[in-house]
Amino acid sequence: MKILFTVGGSQAAVFGVAPLASAARNAGHEILLAADEPLMEAAASVGLPAVCITPERMRYGQESMTATVRLDALLELAGSWTPDLVVGGLSHVPRLLAARLEVPYVRHIWHIAPMARRDRTAVAELQPELERLGLAELPDPDLFIDLCPPPVRPEGAPAARSMRWVPRVSQRRLEPWMYTKPEGRRRVLITAGTRNLMLDTPGSSLRKLVDELTGTGAEVLIAALPEAAEKYGAELGDVRIGWLPLDVVAPTCDLAVHHGGATTAMTLVNSGVPQVIIPDNGYGKAVAESVAGFGAALMVDKHRLAGRDADEVIVEACRTILADPGYAERTRLLAAEAATLPTPGEVLRELEALVAA
Repeated sequence: MKILFTVGGSQAAVFGVAPLASAARNAGHEILLAADEPLMEAAASVGLPAVCITPERMRYGQESMTATVRLDALLELAGSWTPDLVVGGLSHVPRLLAARLEVPYVRHIWHIAPMARRDRTAVAELQPELERLGLAELPDPDLFIDLCPPPVRPEGAPAARSMRWVPRVSQRRLEPWMYTKPEGRRRVLITAGTRNLMLDTPGSSLRKLVDELTGTGAEVLIAALPEAAEKYGAELGDVRIGWLPLDVVAPTCDLAVHHGGATTAMTLVNSGVPQVIIPDNGYGKAVAESVAGFGAALMVDKHRLAGRDADEVIVEACRTILADPGYAERTRLLAAEAATLPTPGEVLRELEALVAA
């Protein structure tokens, strides 16, 4: 069968859908990934055949502003490559396409933040597109795949087919230190994912954290975009900084400090690494609250410190996790539960059944 996968937003959306798309391709199905121009490189880096549908990155929460352009691009694509099934994420535009083509639609996301209100608003904003296509309403997805492990799913989350998280990120040529634990030292990873150059703000706060961690004898790695390494590397002291394949490096770490991205959080959970999460938006806060609520992380909300110095609170959180093995134990427990979930290959059979029905 032919499956059209669609993503928008950040590289994390590409990495999240890659395991299922790869499983489909490995099973002999034809696949295409429809994405925005800024995501083309990420798609190529994980071996997915991708088609650009818009020149700029889609912003979630602003879907109505680009809905017409995105829908027209998807309809044009489907005119020459007609899918038997459409897989989408947070955006509801692919759902419109599937309804227009009268093929099954699968929603595939990491459901960690409350989305019911935003979903209702987005569907309402798509009413002009529904009318243009002659559709009375937007049908429910035929299948909802959730990558979020049940122990950290938010209360009231819709029923879903859970699927195991499989780390998938851009790779680079490996060096032995990337996959080897440092002898006699603990290792701490710091990252802001791919949306920001550096965690928090470059300069004093991050340098203070690095100095405090190296002062304890820990080795510090900073996973960052190449341009961040070039711009800020010299300011951050004795650290390894640059693009690191997180799935390879994570198992060698004792702690990670990051912004609350889903790909980052789940790749670390998968490797049993406890986390200090400093969310940079509402979605990151939802990730932090859920993982911390399970006992696998500590959250530092910079907006709720009651006059305390943010740098000191972050350093204290790092010290707490490094001194208390309970956080690592809870993380390993969460990883073990997540590992019992169906693999992408197993869930693929349900997609095949949708098309065969």
